[in-house]
Amino acid sequence: MKDHPLRRSLNDEIHARPYAKLVTPLRALHLALLTGEGTGARDREHLARLCAEFGRPPPREDDIHLLLDFGTFSLRWERHTEFSSYTFYVAQDQGAEDPGAQEVPPFTKLATEPVPQAWLDSLPGEVMVATRVEILGPEAPEPSYDELLAFFGHDAFCGAVAVGGGAAAWMDFTIGPNGFGRLLIKDRDLRPRQTGRLLQRLLEIDTYRMMALLALPLARRLGPQLTDAGRRLLEVACLMPEVGELEQQRGLLGDLTTLSGEIEQTASVSGYRFAAAKAYHALVLRRIEELREERLEGLQTFGEFMDRRLSPAMRTCEATRDRIDRLSRRLTRAGQLLRTRVEIELEAQNQDVLARMDRRARLQLRLQETVEGLSVAAITYYVVGLVAYAAKALKVSGLPLDADVAPGIAIPVVAGLVWYGVRRIRRLVVREGGASGG
Repeated sequence: MKDHPLRRSLNDEIHARPYAKLVTPLRALHLALLTGEGTGARDREHLARLCAEFGRPPPREDDIHLLLDFGTFSLRWERHTEFSSYTFYVAQDQGAEDPGAQEVPPFTKLATEPVPQAWLDSLPGEVMVATRVEILGPEAPEPSYDELLAFFGHDAFCGAVAVGGGAAAWMDFTIGPNGFGRLLIKDRDLRPRQTGRLLQRLLEIDTYRMMALLALPLARRLGPQLTDAGRRLLEVACLMPEVGELEQQRGLLGDLTTLSGEIEQTASVSGYRFAAAKAYHALVLRRIEELREERLEGLQTFGEFMDRRLSPAMRTCEATRDRIDRLSRRLTRAGQLLRTRVEIELEAQNQDVLARMDRRARLQLRLQETVEGLSVAAITYYVVGLVAYAAKALKVSGLPLDADVAPGIAIPVVAGLVWYGVRRIRRLVVREGGASGG
């Protein structure tokens, strides 16, 4: 049997982004940088420099996900459509300089301490998410509410029990004075793979939340433009029943065409961003669902926090996208109606032109018939004159011919022949003209 050329690549696709196996206690730092589409090669090139510094093989050209162990730290790199994420892991005992370092309060050390600072500073893209993570081991006591206040420095954080009671997690979704958000996880009874899944889901909630919100400034900026476009469309729609002249209708049609072009440009510019926001929001909701969270007394769950903070922003984006769609459809209908009116007006004008051309043709026919009669008379006059000269010449030559009577007798004969000849010529011309026209 012969394998399909794509069999292995398609089968491996479902395993393309495996969860890391993480042993607690653990410290991590998650970065998501907006780089735009088509910049994966630049990210891999930058990652290759880090691999070269630690003697590791560089990423391949088609890699979109890597989990690298550099000894003192591990790195998970993922390439997405328009951003790249870097998650650095340091085991507490690996990053500690002395055994008592495990008792250091959370968020006092960065997981990127073993990473060359120059390499970090030159990461391609713009930072969208930077989150410090602390995972407490099963033996560590679960922090109290007062301790959480001390760790986060404020009370605007949410938390929940996750994965069927295997862990508790708290996150503030804020940017602290040092530029980082904070995520604290208490491992109650997690296996290494569960820890990796839980951390990945929580970090994706934060990352996709920010990526979804990229559409909100655009929606706010487009709001006044769409309001102005709706007002201009209403003005044109109100003028349409009152305008009767063709030139005025053409002017309104020009205004509609201009407005329609502006709306289509707006739809083209914003369409991708709003579609991406919808997709990112769906991923956030899916990741929250996968947490299987249970309430921690006195705290909002992650689902409640997102429903209160993120969902209104997404509804604003959806409403803006719907406004663009409705305006586009209304412009299409108004343009079709106005074009129909212009076409009817043009048809009426064309009928008037055809009627005038018909009247002109009939006048030309009558004039032609008159000219034909005059032509017959003129030709008859000249031919009869020639007959008179011929009769006189014949009489002089000795023929018994009355030169005065001959022209009179010739008049009806010549007139009949000339009339018949002119009519025949006209019929031939008409017949040839009809044949060429068909």
